[in-house]
Amino acid sequence: MRNSPTDPENAAPLTGRQRGGRPRDERIDAAVPDAVLQILNDVGYSGLTLEAVAALAGTSKPALRRRWRSRQHLVVDVLATTVGTTPTPDTGCTHCDLIAGIGTLSHAFTTAIGRRALPALVADLANDPELESEFLSKFFHPRRASTAEALRRGIGRGDIRADADVDLLLDMLASTTYYRVLFNHLPVTHQLAEKVVVIVLGGVATDQWHKEHRDDF
Repeated sequence: MRNSPTDPENAAPLTGRQRGGRPRDERIDAAVPDAVLQILNDVGYSGLTLEAVAALAGTSKPALRRRWRSRQHLVVDVLATTVGTTPTPDTGCTHCDLIAGIGTLSHAFTTAIGRRALPALVADLANDPELESEFLSKFFHPRRASTAEALRRGIGRGDIRADADVDLLLDMLASTTYYRVLFNHLPVTHQLAEKVVVIVLGGVATDQWHKEHRDDF
């Protein structure tokens, strides 16, 4: 039987201050991501339970439920926290910015949160529209917007052609890493981000960029 909406096990996540005016326990917020990563390393995504996270983080399952609707929502938050949502810097160098941004994916997906959680989490998104929406809004779209801004800066400084399709470039820049993580047919190496960025820029960079950086790669 489905639990009632007032059941604490089904309570919606709270932000800021909890019901009754109690401040949110920041210790739990700090301990839970570490607990999730340790469990993923030890037993993988299939073995990750709220009970195990609560025990390792020194809290309770109801306390976790007040913050996260399910273990999948918890993983989305930990993914956003550990991988980051605004990874692409503004250094004044277009290819440097893009390599740094895409490089955070390469780094994260050689760790448990990417290697052991992402493929299973993506499978769960297909049957849970609310979880999919949270994944997109908390993790996917913010990262994409950060890289899109870097591409637009590149267009503005004359490194990238003005007619370049930014959405297509975003897909091309990130897709190699995601593809290798999901299918595990080739490794995600530390050099992958630079190789992808150079190949993509080779097709959309202006003559000015090619002249300035022809000896760099």
